[in-house]
Amino acid sequence: MSIYAASQANVAISGFMNFRRIGRVTSVAQHFDFCRAMTALCEDICRRHPEFRHVRMPEVPVTFSQTRSPVEWGIQARLTPLRFEGGASVERRRGRLWTVQRVTHQGREALYILTFFLPRFLNLSFEEKMITVFHELYHISPQFNGDIRRFGGACYMHTGSQKGYDRQMAVFAKEYLQSQVPEDLVRFLRFSFPELQAHCGHVVGLRIAIPRLIPMDKVA
Repeated sequence: MSIYAASQANVAISGFMNFRRIGRVTSVAQHFDFCRAMTALCEDICRRHPEFRHVRMPEVPVTFSQTRSPVEWGIQARLTPLRFEGGASVERRRGRLWTVQRVTHQGREALYILTFFLPRFLNLSFEEKMITVFHELYHISPQFNGDIRRFGGACYMHTGSQKGYDRQMAVFAKEYLQSQVPEDLVRFLRFSFPELQAHCGHVVGLRIAIPRLIPMDKVA
């Protein structure tokens, strides 16, 4: 199993003014950039499907995290919001004000990070992969303000039923695939991780550390 952190220009994480670069360059002769391919797919989804046209993918860097085991159970993907409820940049918790480390990607401040767990995600069926992609994108607030989409009730993330939520994502995925999507955009999802390696060589991608909460009295 070979997954490498690929070179990506202008990626930084900061505590406001204290920037540090993340990611590393790995030289590989033949490779497949998973994050670039997934970004292109998500951009096309957000252009074609009306439920996702509020999403600006340049502000949603796609990254990966390597799982210790290729087994299918466990988290497949995760959307990390970079703002608090309502898009607020500061939140009071236990009497103290907190903010989130800023992330810039290719010169733009990110509002979300979309992470896929490899090789686990790639070993799902094609349908499951598509549902997972739509599942995570739909968590993005309709206001695109850095917060998640919030539903009424105690289960504000999945409308009270994650199975029902995913059934709706399956409908969205089917609608998208019926819109004459170029096969080149989705072909990589038709392969398992070993199959993708066999066809393309090493799998590479962008890695971004999950930003930390910072107390406002520690911000420079």
